[in-house]
Amino acid sequence: MRVAVAGASGYAGGELLRLLLGHPEMTLAVAAAGAAAGSSVTDYHPHLPELAGWVFTETRAEVLADADLVFLALPHGQSAALVRELSQTVPIVDLGADFRLDDPDEWARYYGGDHAGTWTYGLPELPGARQAITDSHRVANPGCYVTAVTLALAPLLTDGLVERDDLVVVAASGTSGAGRAAKASLLASEVMGAMSAYKVGGSHQHIPEMRQNLRRAAGADVRLSFTPMLAPMSRGILATCSARLTDRASQAAVTESLHAAYDDEPFVHVLDDGRWPTTAATLGSNSVHLRAAVDDESGRVTVVAAVDNLVKGAAGQALQNANLVLGLPEGTGLPRRGVAP
Repeated sequence: MRVAVAGASGYAGGELLRLLLGHPEMTLAVAAAGAAAGSSVTDYHPHLPELAGWVFTETRAEVLADADLVFLALPHGQSAALVRELSQTVPIVDLGADFRLDDPDEWARYYGGDHAGTWTYGLPELPGARQAITDSHRVANPGCYVTAVTLALAPLLTDGLVERDDLVVVAASGTSGAGRAAKASLLASEVMGAMSAYKVGGSHQHIPEMRQNLRRAAGADVRLSFTPMLAPMSRGILATCSARLTDRASQAAVTESLHAAYDDEPFVHVLDDGRWPTTAATLGSNSVHLRAAVDDESGRVTVVAAVDNLVKGAAGQALQNANLVLGLPEGTGLPRRGVAP
């Protein structure tokens, strides 16, 4: 199957190229980019020597139209215009935020401009999502922070083990989560040896998407506090998710809830006692590592989740969704194991 990647010069786009080169059923047909059009692919992605001689094409609908599936790895707000120029029959997985949200007001508040609509939400591990993705040809890929937070808290909300009005998340991400554009705050001299908070006070653009997912899991509105942190690493997310327990909760009930939700999921692993998620353990994989601990004195539970923001948080999840859309085995071409050391 011939696939096209728009936004292929960025970090998520480059990760898609890497994964597609190892996919047995998909062939890269087009690698499109914006300002990088006309440049050598290996100037941006020297770790992909198989693409030596490839040149980024311009991001135009007619260039993408002949593909069996199109991945859009564009900046938020740029996918909708391109989608309008493509045939309605072309399957698309959008890694941007354009089609994730149900509420136009939330889109306007956090992203600005007109809401483009809502596509099937591409987090297969959520109840009912896998079949919906399989039946769709337009899928909105979740955000990276959102993936970690949703998978950590959704089962506990569904099972009534935590209060929905007191959810607190502090999550650290590597610098690749901010994209490839040059910014002074992302210089090595600024990041090395430092941890810093950003978009504090409810301003991060992933918040409405988190609330949307957790609201569905709880069956009612939720109250969420989210603080993102920038960590001195290139990739990875470690999300510490805390919630107040209900009267029916216990360590055993929390652990059972997570195991019931994920023991049959190939990419989500609930860790054994004595092991906690680390970003190093998920590096390069499409896996999520989870573990929870109940604090009886405070009456709260903490669920820690680790993901690679460029794989399960972006390109890997997009490929997982594409496999479902195209009728392929879901895990085809996806790494389940991390790279160490």
